[in-house]
Amino acid sequence: MQIERVTDAASDAVADYASLTDVALRSRTESERGLYIAESAKVITRAIRAGHRPRSVLTEERWLSALEPALEPFDIAVHVAEPDQLEHITGYRVHRGALAAFERPVQPDAADLLRDARRVVVLEDIVDHTNVGAIFRSAAALGADAVLVTERCADPLYRRSVRVSMGTVFQVPWSRLPAWDQALPILHDHGFEVLALALADDAVPLRTLAADAPERVALVFGSEGDGLSRRALAAADRVVTIPMAGGVDSLNVAASAAVALYALGG
Repeated sequence: MQIERVTDAASDAVADYASLTDVALRSRTESERGLYIAESAKVITRAIRAGHRPRSVLTEERWLSALEPALEPFDIAVHVAEPDQLEHITGYRVHRGALAAFERPVQPDAADLLRDARRVVVLEDIVDHTNVGAIFRSAAALGADAVLVTERCADPLYRRSVRVSMGTVFQVPWSRLPAWDQALPILHDHGFEVLALALADDAVPLRTLAADAPERVALVFGSEGDGLSRRALAAADRVVTIPMAGGVDSLNVAASAAVALYALGG
């Protein structure tokens, strides 16, 4: 690795890290450039251990020693900046002190992920990157074999998703699904029962389902505001609900995913 001191915060050398808080801009440009951003020495190290290749690093001096063992095999630029320079480049105070731009891995085909899976999570149009990251963390911790996301779902490799997941987004295989009329046959052809988590009069309580769970299950979770679409509900083999108490209608979608995965034993 080649250590380079940042002298100009507007330099093209650190352009990959510019305006990280602009979600619309980053969601577009990161895909166009074939990159994603990982934050903190721990998450950067996890990405490398998962086989992802860094393009460059932007860090404070004090994080160099923690990063060096993981970065040593790579011929890349490690840009060292002062905290104020980091804030000027990224648009926020980088409390974790280290960022890395990684090459986006090739996305696997959804059918390939389903071949040997038993428990998969499907995210329909979940737009909050924090929720996406939290669901990936639960998926990793509670034994989900894969996560499938719809085209309008937030990017699992967006910086906030990666950070909240604590890098588990690198260890849980994931892919994007086509529209429901194409996605449903893929799930059924691989023997999955599609279970929609939603409020409905005819919904099966989660505890009842867990007592006699299907061999292969696809748990479908909907957007934070409107929940699952009519198409998703129509595509489901059964609707499942988590009974609530205390006058509460529902849990946060990330909490719901954790409860459902735990109930089904991963």
